[in-house]
Amino acid sequence: RNYSSKRKAIYDMLKSRTDHPSAKTIYEDLKGDYPDLSLGTVYRNIGLFKEDGSVQSVCTLNGEERLDGNQEPHTHLVCTACGRITDLFNEELPVDDKAVGDDFTDFAVEKKVVTYYGKCSHCR
Repeated sequence: RNYSSKRKAIYDMLKSRTDHPSAKTIYEDLKGDYPDLSLGTVYRNIGLFKEDGSVQSVCTLNGEERLDGNQEPHTHLVCTACGRITDLFNEELPVDDKAVGDDFTDFAVEKKVVTYYGKCSHCR
């Protein structure tokens, strides 16, 4: 029972946050409410969520995997200077679906993940 409450807390945090936290950030934020929580428990549960598709890895910054619990189709903008990750839902940036080429004419796309790397307005 205690195990499932920790899993739920980790999952709820991933679903409610828009800053794309790392496992270490999740651990530090939940440690006060769950003093017996270990970083290993956070990593194991994140692994399960990634396996079942409820959480996705956005990128790795400074050696830490950054995670997203929002499964609505969207693009990520990653600032290479400050590490801020922003969600872009209106797909203003051009993405060429033809980029896969003629070899994939019989290819059924199940998921498209687009991540742009650059500098945010605060870092330019």
